[in-house]
Amino acid sequence: MFPPFDYFQYLRIRDAKRRERDARFAALDPEYHAPFTAANKEIINKPIEELVQDVQKELLLPEAEEWATSEVNLKGPLAGIPVSLKDSLQVKGFDITLGYSKLAGKPYQEDGAVVKLLKDAGAVPYVKTALPVTLLSFESANGIWGTCRNPHVPEFSPGGSTGGEGALLALGGRIGIGSDVAGSVRVPAAWSGIYSLRCSTGRWPKTGINTSMAGQEGVPSVFSPMARTLNDLTYFTRSIIGLQPWKYDYTVHPIPWRADQEKEASQKQLRVGLLKSDGVVPPTPAIARAIDTTVAALRAAGHTVVEVTPPPTADPFTGLDLAAQLLNSDGCYTFNSHFFSFEPSDPGAAQLTRVANLPRVLRYLYYLYVRYIKRDEKWATLIRHFGPKSSAELWKLVARRESFRATWHAWWNAEPQQYDFILCPANATPALPHGAMRDAVSACGYTFLWNLLDYSAGILPVGHVDPAKDSLAVKKKGGYKLALKELGCNNAIARGAWMHYDAEKMAGLPTAVQIVGRRWEEEKVLGYMAAVESALEKAGEKYTLLEVD
Repeated sequence: MFPPFDYFQYLRIRDAKRRERDARFAALDPEYHAPFTAANKEIINKPIEELVQDVQKELLLPEAEEWATSEVNLKGPLAGIPVSLKDSLQVKGFDITLGYSKLAGKPYQEDGAVVKLLKDAGAVPYVKTALPVTLLSFESANGIWGTCRNPHVPEFSPGGSTGGEGALLALGGRIGIGSDVAGSVRVPAAWSGIYSLRCSTGRWPKTGINTSMAGQEGVPSVFSPMARTLNDLTYFTRSIIGLQPWKYDYTVHPIPWRADQEKEASQKQLRVGLLKSDGVVPPTPAIARAIDTTVAALRAAGHTVVEVTPPPTADPFTGLDLAAQLLNSDGCYTFNSHFFSFEPSDPGAAQLTRVANLPRVLRYLYYLYVRYIKRDEKWATLIRHFGPKSSAELWKLVARRESFRATWHAWWNAEPQQYDFILCPANATPALPHGAMRDAVSACGYTFLWNLLDYSAGILPVGHVDPAKDSLAVKKKGGYKLALKELGCNNAIARGAWMHYDAEKMAGLPTAVQIVGRRWEEEKVLGYMAAVESALEKAGEKYTLLEVD
């Protein structure tokens, strides 16, 4: 069927997939629809390393029940543990739509490397979770499945692109796997109130997947773990790497688990670099309070916290501009190539597409208008070269990326720094309302920077938005716009995120911090996260998980 008549094919596929989902849920035994019992809640809150000793049989898919008896190694380190998967992972017998109806109805004939590894570990893959079409959003909605909601406040997003995982784990799921190219396992963790670890490239398997941007390697996407608790996250990561994933996937480096590094990181007196702002989007009051709470707890526990001044030639905004050009060097062609006519896109991705598709002359005129009439240097810089690149242009960008990484490497090694880790926000805001990506798509610098550098980074929830403590003070004279200007929101990127900040509507949403280590330091980052959580607990500030019903 040819455009624009293929729109009707999209509608047909969308309706068929939703009926399929409804039928699968309806066919489950009544016990799956019943409220959580006391025994269920005990299981949810028990560390998975203890559950492995007494394997449970509560699985959410008929296929999962069959796998548990025929394909899963019940003597493995994850014996009987249910693991949820982002939709982009390959499971035999199921398709990978990525939210595109064109990809529906094409089930895979075998498991991908990640799923094979999970089954050999004794884990039971039991559900695939929501993501945004294009995979380039901190929202998780698509035309096939609809909108995924935040379990704390449903009017808000659970994050993206691994938002379904974030919501499920907050609601009582235990372990999940997602992908991260600009913050896609970290922002959902921060917005949903769970834990996640962004692994460096080559530390976690990634073959046997599908993606909206196949071949994009300027800022490589990495698959990484997510969990309801830090204990589960650490045990899960340790177990998977202990099974030597390089034997399953040629992209994985043969780096065994270094338990001594994890232990030392969790017990030593730490020197922490504090990055309060990325210089583009200042943290909103709720996020600033989470950072301040963490800093106070660390100092009370005897750790040293020093404010970071990033290298001037490789500052976070320069990194944001470089990463954005690398990620979309095809001019947004590939992720748009999978749509049927009029199939809904993500509002943020649609904005990126509009800018990328402007003829060079018009884009330059737009740049001049924003730079010299609107006097917005940062937004103007982002749009000036945001378009399709030739091979020669892409090579130059990759060379700049390597120079950027070398600068950070030398900077962190230098005597004034030598931090154990960098503490910073995961995002400038708590979870944003549905549809906000049309304004806030570029407000991703707090996570995107570490993807560009390929550093390991973890997310640790700290608290919740409190209207009494986190409201934005707006002066009567000048109003909201003047308040934003005085707070440093002097560019469209910052205003696009802050315009949705409302502490009263956001009451109860999680707040979080990000712990950033260096490349291939997953063990250390998990150890640092344990040290931070211990300090918060001693200060009476440990995060309270969402109570499941």
